[in-house]
Amino acid sequence: MNERITALSRKQVMANFPKRPHDSHKGMFGTVAVIGGANGMVGAPLMAARAALRLGAGCVHVGLLADNPPAVDFIQPELMLHSASDALRLPDVDVYAVGCGLGTSIDAQKLLYQVLKRKAVVVLDADALNLLAKHHDLRDDLRNRKLSAVLTPHPGEAARLLACSTKQIQSDRVAAARQLVQQFACSVVLKGADSLCATRDGKLLANNTGNPGMSSAGMGDVLTGMIAAFVAQGMTADNAMQLAVHLHGAAGDALAEQHAGIGMTATEVSEWARYLLNKWLSN
Repeated sequence: MNERITALSRKQVMANFPKRPHDSHKGMFGTVAVIGGANGMVGAPLMAARAALRLGAGCVHVGLLADNPPAVDFIQPELMLHSASDALRLPDVDVYAVGCGLGTSIDAQKLLYQVLKRKAVVVLDADALNLLAKHHDLRDDLRNRKLSAVLTPHPGEAARLLACSTKQIQSDRVAAARQLVQQFACSVVLKGADSLCATRDGKLLANNTGNPGMSSAGMGDVLTGMIAAFVAQGMTADNAMQLAVHLHGAAGDALAEQHAGIGMTATEVSEWARYLLNKWLSN
């Protein structure tokens, strides 16, 4: 089957990035709530939230499921930390990023159920995807939403969502991306080398940025936070996904050019992504 796949480019992904007026303020650039961080996994939502802040979201909250969550992120004190249940009571959240370090407990399942009922865009990663794979009622809740959602599976997560093997996913990534869009009525980025972005209206776009040095912990968390940041600033889910994927890989490439291909960290990628975004805006 012949599939028309477009390559993402800097010009294309930046075309819809909103301009900031001279008299702007933080309320104009959206509110992100990152939900995750079960016991032993608090770092994952913090990395996502830091990325959302660095890439331009106006306000970023973090809802943590851990029994004794920290009261402040001393590395990024601009973040507002809450228990996960308190974060779900926040007013005027524009986008929820859910799944980073969430776990798959009953409490995590309840949190995802509650998020899917909220009137906000959702970005689902990691354990949110594993919960969807396990619970058909959550799949129905996702499909019945009126607002946009973005799924960000790696091949293993995609295999669980489609009840097949990772080998089958990798043997026909195009078909897998299309099937995910059809089954879940969402925008999808199927991560990996040459990540595929599949939009709800049937477009397929391949990303050619990124390198093997990005094979390290936390990269997916940072990507999730970046997508959420761009949605919060007014981009559509599809456009936010494409910009985040292309920029995320480009930041990794910039680090590799600095001889940091081995030992590259997700935190460094989010910092370089901020630098590149501002550089691209000035060109």
